[in-house]
Amino acid sequence: MPLSRRDFVHRSAATGAGIALAGAVDVLATAPGALASDAHGHDGQGPDSHGHAPELGYGPLQADPAGLLALPAGFSYRVVTRTGTTTLESGETTPSNHDGTAAFAGSRGATLLVNNHEIGGPLAKAAHPVPHAADLVYDPAAAGGCTVVEVPRHWRGDEGGRGRGHADAVSEWVGIAGTSTNCAGGATPWGTWLTCEETEDRAGQNGMTKDHGYVFEVDPHDRDANRNPRPIKALGRYAHEAVVVDPKRGHVYLTEDAANPNGLLYRWTPPQGFHHGRGRFATLGDTDGVLQAFRCFDAKGHFVDDLSRATVIGTRYGVDWVDVPDRDARTTSVRKQFAEGQVTRARKLEGMWWADGGTYVVSSFARAESPVQHDGAVWFYDPARRTLTLKVLLGVNAAPEKDGAFDGPDNITVSPYGGLVIAEDGEGVQHLFGALDDGRTYPLARNELNIGTEEEPEFSEFTGVTFSPDGDTLFANIQTPGIMVAITGPWRRQRAER
Repeated sequence: MPLSRRDFVHRSAATGAGIALAGAVDVLATAPGALASDAHGHDGQGPDSHGHAPELGYGPLQADPAGLLALPAGFSYRVVTRTGTTTLESGETTPSNHDGTAAFAGSRGATLLVNNHEIGGPLAKAAHPVPHAADLVYDPAAAGGCTVVEVPRHWRGDEGGRGRGHADAVSEWVGIAGTSTNCAGGATPWGTWLTCEETEDRAGQNGMTKDHGYVFEVDPHDRDANRNPRPIKALGRYAHEAVVVDPKRGHVYLTEDAANPNGLLYRWTPPQGFHHGRGRFATLGDTDGVLQAFRCFDAKGHFVDDLSRATVIGTRYGVDWVDVPDRDARTTSVRKQFAEGQVTRARKLEGMWWADGGTYVVSSFARAESPVQHDGAVWFYDPARRTLTLKVLLGVNAAPEKDGAFDGPDNITVSPYGGLVIAEDGEGVQHLFGALDDGRTYPLARNELNIGTEEEPEFSEFTGVTFSPDGDTLFANIQTPGIMVAITGPWRRQRAER
């Protein structure tokens, strides 16, 4: 049975766990490999059962002569799509603002990637919008959406010579258009993509002709299934970021990237008798199921107002769920419908990924609007126990312009080689980095494409990090100018210290 609030308090008191679990560290992890001494005196570099220290990561990053992507020795990358350069099957160039992405197994060993394009505002003002393909448009005034990218099994990686009709050529087509600010999203257990609008624009605002702030389903395998797109209004209207589906219980979990006040973590419970699957979301009514926001409490039963309160890796909270009064936010934004003390909040709730029987949840940073400041946190929600545990915590990066420390985690995936791979959307230098269950981090890639000036360099965020179904290739995006890359190399198991 799920752990009740009373049971959680009683069990914590009985074990003496408090909110700092055994093995937790007493300061924040910041730079690669950083992990302070824990309560048992380990230094974070202890030997394994054979007397050898676990090797962390893949070594230092090597500068890229092409000025795009620094990688560890032995790794390489190929450009899959590039805004304004590569073309869709329909002839238009690849849209801009690459964001959330998921990979699916295609036919004949191909990989299908659904790629969000986080383009807000009216279509007329977008330099590289998602093309408005026939029957795939939700709002004729909106510029965002998704494309589907098919990478053949034996693709050579020649971005400039992708002649259509060749077995080794990449193909790209529109999955949905006329949506707005498609940020992250999430793959479903039945092989589709849920794309999330990170906006609350209503019809008549910002040039829109329809309400926005919804989740839409995109099928990478069946183009006809994407015709005449409709929002899944049962999942609520707010500044959506990411979404995951519990394959066992059917719950849908969603993050909200918002401020003033900070956003919420949501859970949607399907109505009785509902069974998930392809096309099933389309059968739901606007208010079907129950949408709720989370409310956390610590080991003493005290309400936790904001996740930034946790300053120790291993902190564990119990979780209750509170009904959302008006999920379509007809007069008041959903997060503003709760009085102080009703729900728990967090700044920039971002990426999610379902694995290990629960969902990983990212909070990108906390600043003056939050009780405690940090530069990123990753939590794990266990639905069986109804607990939320802090897995990664990044201290405030005092020198983001210097390579080394990480800040601003965003999109996230679970690595088939152990731990997490996280896309950085911070200040200054931008990375892909790995994080293990013991809190240690290591670099995987660095964006070397300067879109600023020599005097004031600027590097775009990484997005859409995801592994191919066979685990051989890590796909990721550089959001600006809009580049998808495929990274391969000598992957190996990454082991957390125990």
